[in-house]
Amino acid sequence: MVSLQTPVCDFGLPAIDFNLPGVDGKQWTLADCRGENGLLVMFICNHCPYVQAIRERIVRDTAELKELGVNSVAIMSNDPTLYEEDSFENMVRVAQQYRFPFPYLLDESQSVAKQYGAVCTPDFFGYNADLRLQYRGRLDASGKAAAPEDVRRELYEAMRQVAMTGAGPEEQIPSIGCSIKWRDQ
Repeated sequence: MVSLQTPVCDFGLPAIDFNLPGVDGKQWTLADCRGENGLLVMFICNHCPYVQAIRERIVRDTAELKELGVNSVAIMSNDPTLYEEDSFENMVRVAQQYRFPFPYLLDESQSVAKQYGAVCTPDFFGYNADLRLQYRGRLDASGKAAAPEDVRRELYEAMRQVAMTGAGPEEQIPSIGCSIKWRDQ
């Protein structure tokens, strides 16, 4: 497992369209996913201990963000031949088990992750109502271990600010996680 950090937020970068299959049997596009006040695009997977440590908090925070008009979408771009746990069937299982309140999509070609510049799981891209990037930071201070109950909710606070003002915080701490498992070309 290679641990990587995300780059600094490139404020104003437009969201990139996609058309990907979801665990719910539907095809999803950027337009289908966006919320009135923004969109959180998350690159996650099933096997990564960094993602496993925050799954419940991702579910909590995305449900609360939806109430603020910020929708969320999760995209799995790992090569599942390297990690069976990241197979589409296991994506369906995990989404049901954790009751994901957002679409969970498969980026089989890995082209969406490459276009977004995703580097690790989890990797968060927070967009405003105009689908301009305003957040590229971490969920909170946790790493591979669960954080304490009173941990500061950095991503939630940032996206709440984006929903209310259209702009993200100037200070952002990069996310850290497992490298995306790229296919051999």
